[in-house]
Amino acid sequence: MKEKVIGFVWQHLLLLVSLFVMTLGVALCVRSALGSSVISTIPFVMTLAGAAGEAPAWTIGEYTYVMNGVLVALQILLLRRKFQAVQLFQLVIGFVFGFLLDINMSLTAAFVPETLPWQMLAQAGGCTVLAAGIAMELRCGSVTMPGEGLPVAISRVSGMPFARVKIYVDVTLVVIAVALGYVYFGAWLFNVVGTGTLFAMIYVGMAVRYLQPHMGWMDRLLCYRPGFRRYIYGLARYIYRRAGH
Repeated sequence: MKEKVIGFVWQHLLLLVSLFVMTLGVALCVRSALGSSVISTIPFVMTLAGAAGEAPAWTIGEYTYVMNGVLVALQILLLRRKFQAVQLFQLVIGFVFGFLLDINMSLTAAFVPETLPWQMLAQAGGCTVLAAGIAMELRCGSVTMPGEGLPVAISRVSGMPFARVKIYVDVTLVVIAVALGYVYFGAWLFNVVGTGTLFAMIYVGMAVRYLQPHMGWMDRLLCYRPGFRRYIYGLARYIYRRAGH
């Protein structure tokens, strides 16, 4: 039982690392001003609307919490009794994702590329980092992010291939973001949904497929050696005793 608990904790520590990498990639895409990644388009528009006094003044991470909650709710409506309770853990993952996104937005606040070559480099780098984080997340084997969970649910209900449904969902999110831009600002916000967004929609999936066969090191981390398990357990016991328990 002890080994299972330690293994679970280690698995989700690595998941936390992968989410940090993912959100760093998203933040870099946002900083490029060429168009954010798909999952952040709606939160980005709403954050700008909040800054303009047209919506609640929440951070991009806080709007991400809300959006992920909506995505999980849609899964429940679609699957009903087939929705597995363990998938509610997506809400926790979504919350952590939003929290880490705000952290990485703060860490990259000073990075403001002003010329097109630097913007393109920021976008390409952000998409590559995002793809690496996604590849790591998939290796962790925990529940999916809400952004992937909804296409999975639609695929199960409709019988359509996941890849096709994923494209439909991504396009829908982008269309909603464009519509919100017109609602709040009366214009297409190209710094939110621009050429960089289209690039991200094509490139990230290709990069994940390329990186997946080269993720053996992640598997080795997940299957760490028994001696390391004892070290982690001993460290936890030492901290517990030092706390006065």
